[in-house]
Amino acid sequence: MNNTSRLESCFAELKQQNRPALVSYLTAGDPEAETSRRLLHGLPNAGVDIIELGMPFSDPMADGPAIQKAALRALNNGQTQAKTLEMVRRFREENSTTPIVLMGYYNPIFCYGVDRFLADASSAGVDGLIVVDLPPEHDEELCQPAAQHGIDFIRLATPTTDAKRLPKVLANASGFIYYVSVAGVTGGSAPTPERLESSVAQLRQNTDLPIAVGFGIRTAEQAATIGRYSDAVVVGSALVDCIEHANTPNEAVERVHSLVSELAESVRACREVSEPQVC
Repeated sequence: MNNTSRLESCFAELKQQNRPALVSYLTAGDPEAETSRRLLHGLPNAGVDIIELGMPFSDPMADGPAIQKAALRALNNGQTQAKTLEMVRRFREENSTTPIVLMGYYNPIFCYGVDRFLADASSAGVDGLIVVDLPPEHDEELCQPAAQHGIDFIRLATPTTDAKRLPKVLANASGFIYYVSVAGVTGGSAPTPERLESSVAQLRQNTDLPIAVGFGIRTAEQAATIGRYSDAVVVGSALVDCIEHANTPNEAVERVHSLVSELAESVRACREVSEPQVC
């Protein structure tokens, strides 16, 4: 199985099941290496379909306070780009099917070396990249080389992405489109369902790629509402908050996996139609 096919297979299987994917975000190395490993390895059993693993960076400008603090916790405890890739490699030793998407900023990739990073990421079992500060005008720097390594480059579309800009955003995108549900940083206020549904429908007219919706989704109820019309629901800051507010590593793991299970149950049932009652 090649890297790209993991995402394709996941979305194809879930389409047959008539349900969206649950995508979870955690920062690699948060709060420290061993707890982060336990958190990552337990996500599939808790109900996650696709994993977003954050690459810690000292200046995460698109992230809210929760993920900013997570990145600093990880960096202060020695997390590096090489260690993040090693986390993926070790995960792949026991799980060959759950897609992993690395999310972050271009600076750590550039410092690592683009060619070296892509080769190592492909070898480790990375399926996709979300690089929030690298616009389509610079596709030749990372997006196009990533495709040559079988790694999807997932684009962000936002409420401010207008009809003129959208074709450029979509041009070399693959894997799925990540629709940012609110204007602002991660962990912001909850999106309005009616506006979101209209935005997703409009986006579908311009791409055949699956559409994931994220930013501001914190509860099972919100996840279910958005899952009714999206192909994937992304939850990040709510999970990172569980880590920050836990008193022990065991409590962090229990809190995260418990919330994931609650979200997964809600997402799996969000399109179920009640049987009509016979009078």
